Amino acid sequence: MNGNKSIASGTFLTGVLMGGLAGAAVALFLAPQSGQETRQQIRQKGIELRGQAEDTLNEAYARVEAVAADMRRRAADFQAQGQVILEEGQRQLAQAVQETKKAAAVAASQES
Repeated sequence: MNGNKSIASGTFLTGVLMGGLAGAAVALFLAPQSGQETRQQIRQKGIELRGQAEDTLNEAYARVEAVAADMRRRAADFQAQGQVILEEGQRQLAQAVQETKKAAAVAASQES
């Protein structure tokens, strides 16, 4: 469930960045200033947005790594629990075999 929230927040942040980029581009193109000033502002906004996108991507990677580490830990826990259950089942089976052998030996000695 936390994975879905992380993906949703990452998608939301990506949408915000894309919307910000589109809004900035429209504002710059409609602003009453020279072409050189507009190009400079576009370059500056591009640099800023690139930095923000890199930060968002790094955060998303960190979240993905955290989720993956949690999943690995849980898998190891399940594996350990499965091993305990398997060993207990083997112990019970061995005990049942021993009891069956004893019962068979007692039954065979009573027949004789």
